[in-house]
Amino acid sequence: MSQELNQLFTRFQGLKVLIVGDVMVDKYVIGRVNRMSPEAPVPVVDADSFDARLGGAGNVALNIHAMGGIPILCSVIGKDDEAEDLKDLIKKAGLTDRAIVYSQKRKTTTKTRIIGNNKQIVRIDHEITSDLDSLDTYYLEEHFTRELEQADVVIMEDYNKGVLHELNIPKLISKAQKAGIPVVVDPKKQNFNAYNGCTLFKPNLKELKEGMGIDIDPTDETSLLQAVNKLEERLNNQISLLTLSERGVFIHSKNEYYWLPAHVRNIADVSGAGDTVISVAAMCLALKSPVKQMAELSNLAGGLVCEYTGVVPINPEKLLQEAKSLQL
Repeated sequence: MSQELNQLFTRFQGLKVLIVGDVMVDKYVIGRVNRMSPEAPVPVVDADSFDARLGGAGNVALNIHAMGGIPILCSVIGKDDEAEDLKDLIKKAGLTDRAIVYSQKRKTTTKTRIIGNNKQIVRIDHEITSDLDSLDTYYLEEHFTRELEQADVVIMEDYNKGVLHELNIPKLISKAQKAGIPVVVDPKKQNFNAYNGCTLFKPNLKELKEGMGIDIDPTDETSLLQAVNKLEERLNNQISLLTLSERGVFIHSKNEYYWLPAHVRNIADVSGAGDTVISVAAMCLALKSPVKQMAELSNLAGGLVCEYTGVVPINPEKLLQEAKSLQL
C-alpha cells in the first residue's frame, strides 16, 4: 500500500491543471487588542504584522503547486494597485499570470482581515461581483482555449465574483469535453445549476441544500444518497464529492459510494480547506484514481490544512506520511 501511495504522489509531479475562476488576494493585519477606541465602541488593534496571500482560485493553484503539479490560473482581474499585489504574489509563488486578463472595468478582489488577539474582528472586501461583460468573457475564453491544449484536468473555482457565469460555464465545459479533459467544479449557489456535464462536482452541505432546494439530514446515509442521486439527475455529472465539515466527506459515482469520517484534528482555522480538497481530488481524477482513494486523500488533506491559522496550501510530505500511517 505504501508503495502504491509513493507511486501516486510521484505521478502527481508535472500534472498540468487549468484553474478557471475567481482569483483574489487575502490580506491580513495581525495585532493585539488592549483597549477600546474613544471614537466609537470598537476595539483598537495595535498591528504587529501584515501579510498577503493568494486566495480563491489562487489558493487552489498553490495547493496544486505544492503537490508537484503545474497550475495555470485563468481569470479576469482589475488594472489596479491590488492587481499589482496579485501579480507579485503569483511571481513569488513561482506561478504564471499568462492566462489572466487585466481589465479596466473590474476590481481585483481583495479581502482584508483584521485580526486581534487571534480573532477576526472585521473583514474589508474590495471587489466587483457582477458578471463579466461580453468582451472580457471573450478574452477569458480565448485564454482558456489556448491553455486547454496542454491540460490534464480543469478546475472551475466559483466564488460568485462574476468570472464564471451562466453564459460562459457551458461553453468552457463543452470545450473541455470535446478535448477529453475532465472538469472538476467547486460551486456556489448562484451558478449551481449551470455546470451540466462536468465530471466531478464538489459542493458542501449548505451549497447542496441551497442549490437543490432540498432538506438533507447530514447524519443519515439514505438522505445523503438521495440528495446526490437528485444532483446527478440534474447535472449529469459522473462523480459527486460532498464535504460535510466535521462529518467528513460523502462520495458517489455510478453504483458505488463511500461515507468517510473526518479525522480528529486540533482545528485552528477551516479557511481554505475546500480549496485543498478540490485540488487533491482533481489531481487524483486526472490520474484515474479509484473514487474511494480520491475521497480518502482529499478528506485527509482538507483536515490537515485546518491545523494552521489562515489560508495555507497542503504539505505533501505530511499528507503522504499520514496517508501511509492510516494505510489509505
